[in-house]
Amino acid sequence: MRRLLPKSLNGFLLLGLGAIAAPLLIAILQATFQLRQLTAASQSLVLESVQLTGLSQDLYEQIASLERSARLYQVLRDGTVFAAYRSNDEQLANTIRVLHGRMRAPESDPRLDALSAGQQAIRDTVRNSAALAAAPIAFPDLADRVEPIAALIEQQINAGRAALQERTERAQRQLFWESTLLLPIFAIAILAVTLGLGRPLRQIDRAIGELGVGNFSRPIAVRGPVDVERLGRQLEWLRSRLVELAQERNRFLRHMSHELKTPLANIREGTELLMDGAVGELDSAQREVTTILQENSIKLQRMIENLLSFSAWQSNSAGVDPSEFRVRPLVKQVLENQQLTLVSQRVRLEVQVDDVTLYADRGKIRLILENLLSNAIKYTPRGGAIYVRAGSSADQFVLEVADTGIGIPPADRPNIFDAFYTGRAPGGHIKGTGIGLSVVNEFVHVHQGTIAIVDGEFSGAHFRIRMPLRLTAPIEPPNPERRNGVSERRNANAA
Repeated sequence: MRRLLPKSLNGFLLLGLGAIAAPLLIAILQATFQLRQLTAASQSLVLESVQLTGLSQDLYEQIASLERSARLYQVLRDGTVFAAYRSNDEQLANTIRVLHGRMRAPESDPRLDALSAGQQAIRDTVRNSAALAAAPIAFPDLADRVEPIAALIEQQINAGRAALQERTERAQRQLFWESTLLLPIFAIAILAVTLGLGRPLRQIDRAIGELGVGNFSRPIAVRGPVDVERLGRQLEWLRSRLVELAQERNRFLRHMSHELKTPLANIREGTELLMDGAVGELDSAQREVTTILQENSIKLQRMIENLLSFSAWQSNSAGVDPSEFRVRPLVKQVLENQQLTLVSQRVRLEVQVDDVTLYADRGKIRLILENLLSNAIKYTPRGGAIYVRAGSSADQFVLEVADTGIGIPPADRPNIFDAFYTGRAPGGHIKGTGIGLSVVNEFVHVHQGTIAIVDGEFSGAHFRIRMPLRLTAPIEPPNPERRNGVSERRNANAA
């Protein structure tokens, strides 16, 4: 079937338009032809009706004129009157001859012959002087013979009108059935064009959308006219090139991070030796400078470690590995790992976790919880509180993490889930790398869930995650470095 279709897009469009236009053009031509035929038949019927009606009236008038001239001649016996009689007689004979050619009823010829016979009898009477003087002329009988002829003329006109009406109705029925048959033809042609051209266009649209959001994992294959397939191959080349560039970027990040770790470790070790007085005691100004060096080296090391973690996550987050597990032990394990940090920051922890069983990627759910908890610890002041809730609602798993910090400013919310975006950095807290919440958002996305920022219940940031209790059809995550689309931003601003 595919071999029968045109190879080029223009040929396909021309074939589709031809399949739609050809039947319509044939129907229009046929309708025009039938309309012209009906118009010609109607004009012919009108002309014939006028002529036959005129001839019928002429019969009555010519018989009356013939009677007057004959009776006048019977009285006067004048040659001028006789000439007028002969002229009227000839006109009547000519009208009868015309009616012989115009009337189509089988019984019209005998009627016209009878009228001609009556006319001939009058003609013989007029020519015979003795008969003309002895007996009256039979004109009433001649007039009576015109009545059935007039009736046949009217009957012929009515029959022609009925035939024209029937022909018109037949043409209407034919056009109706042709139009009815054209509808499925049009539907099939439109469906063929839609399937033949719409499907590859939808494939191209989906491929461009995936490239736009940074999802390079699915190969692009477009089937259709050769022009569209060529475009699909160009998009596949672009996808492969973007994958290569992403891999090169990740390799560069890993390489540079490892290269920076060694000299940074030496800087930290040297700074610690200075702080310990290995080369002599430091005065207050020297100790202050050394403290600044130590803090910034720690910050730089943490940023490098985050870059390494981010690169490793990009390489290993192409899919999900779902399994069934209980949420409460997982939350307990994550909280125990953060216990020392919570105690050092003097942060109060309030936990309310139901005994929910999930079918999801356990490792990714753990990273979601760890990143949200680390974010809450980072921005919660000393003596503050962090709230962790987990439960189920209908067929969804609901996870909430909130703190009593300064919250998320409205200006930061549209970008808070973007990779490497760093918003506020309250005093006393190290500004993050902008990776944690991006990872959370992407892992929620691959679990077919949503994450929202909730206002009103707590003074600080309040994140609420909803996802199915059972992951049915995991999807490929988009590139974590991409700018999040409108849907995530809408979730981020939802209440």
